[in-house]
Amino acid sequence: MIDVLVVGGGPTGLMLASELRLHGVRVVVLEKDPEPSPVVRSLGLHVRSLEVLDQRGALAPFLAEGVRYPLSAMFAGIVRPAPPGLDTAHPWILGVPQPTTDRLLRARAAALGAELRPGVEVVGLRQDAAAVTAALADGTSLRARWLVGCDGGRSTVRKALGIGFPGEPARTEWLLGEVRVGVDAAALNARVSEVRQTLKTFGVGPLPDGWHRLVVPADGVAEDRTPTLEEVRTRLRAVAGTDFGVHSPRWLSRFGDATRLAERWREGRVFLAGDSAHVHPPFGGQGLNLGIQDAFNLGWKLAAAVAGWAPEGLLDTYAAERHPVAAAVLDNTRAQGALMALDADAQPVRRLFEELMALDEVARHVIGKITAIDLRYVFGEGHPLLGRRLRDLPLADGPLYARMHAGRGLLLDRTGTLSVAGWADRVDSLVDPCPELPAPAVLLRPDGHVAFAGDDPAALSTALTRWFGAPVA
Repeated sequence: MIDVLVVGGGPTGLMLASELRLHGVRVVVLEKDPEPSPVVRSLGLHVRSLEVLDQRGALAPFLAEGVRYPLSAMFAGIVRPAPPGLDTAHPWILGVPQPTTDRLLRARAAALGAELRPGVEVVGLRQDAAAVTAALADGTSLRARWLVGCDGGRSTVRKALGIGFPGEPARTEWLLGEVRVGVDAAALNARVSEVRQTLKTFGVGPLPDGWHRLVVPADGVAEDRTPTLEEVRTRLRAVAGTDFGVHSPRWLSRFGDATRLAERWREGRVFLAGDSAHVHPPFGGQGLNLGIQDAFNLGWKLAAAVAGWAPEGLLDTYAAERHPVAAAVLDNTRAQGALMALDADAQPVRRLFEELMALDEVARHVIGKITAIDLRYVFGEGHPLLGRRLRDLPLADGPLYARMHAGRGLLLDRTGTLSVAGWADRVDSLVDPCPELPAPAVLLRPDGHVAFAGDDPAALSTALTRWFGAPVA
């Protein structure tokens, strides 16, 4: 029997498959599209996603194909320099188009042994106490111990479970695509810059090989997800006074500002992750990153359940931890949309926010929120580090993240007096005098979040049991 069936072969599903394969879990990824999508919905990776990839030794291929941009505070089109002393060893955004991200994640999942099946569509499912059966469009079925729906905002898995998807429907849409233009660069840039002084959601910018990426507000909300070239030209003329001679589209699409959050992220042996659990406007480029981080949270927990050592309630911490994160992203994208509105009531608020963004603490807060480096899961009272992720610290024999590639827990101990005896099959231990570690010792979960900080052996034992199950004699 398959251990985990992942429905959806986008970034979330591929990241999840890789995480599960680190622990020897048999994973099958089903993707209904027979070929990879060329649509560039995401343009880059934020700090926390870069950290996640680095923690697994998977960052180098992305750095080789991406472009590093210095980290700055960006909110609703307002840009301010990053304040000093940000809590990360990765202070940049990596510009990398989504098809490249998909390709690299697909290669990693395949190299780790995940079984990828493109062109296979799930049309329904049922579950019992032991497993989940997915019905396929060709009339066959697959049975797995667990199933995760990573199949997007119109998720078949979510609908099959009858899970509600409440929120706000799209009120505004944009047309998006890659086209050729028929004007010279100087004229294009001058007009685009002029329009963007007031309309921050508009843009036409160059890509390699003579292509241009465009985004322009649509004329209302439409059911047809694929616009025509003539519709794009009409909207460009309405917004910019010219259609820039656009022609020969490589692809065209549309997206809206709907915000929805699934009522439940788990139903028995089935989970939701990525866009199947939450959708929101693209402001701040958070969607793909949010899905990758969902997978990073769920992967080790689901692997623990497959291996049989997951403590009671561990799987339920996935939704408990990630649902509030998604809700906060929905809130900040709604706020950005409000600040970018052109009506007279929004403009004074925007001008006030521009003043606030000049303050270092406000800029720091915005960066932490958009890039997820301020994320703290609620683990209860205790040390200020508890629940936070730890940045990549310099250790005596190399960086901290290099010790986390296998996806195991890690005790980083400055005292040399603590032990993970009884959990050594799940948790590594490293004694290091690291002066930048603001605690005598920390226990890191496989996702890099601090589960214990201090030097009390009894408290460490409690944390190990809570997150890694019963010790082995």
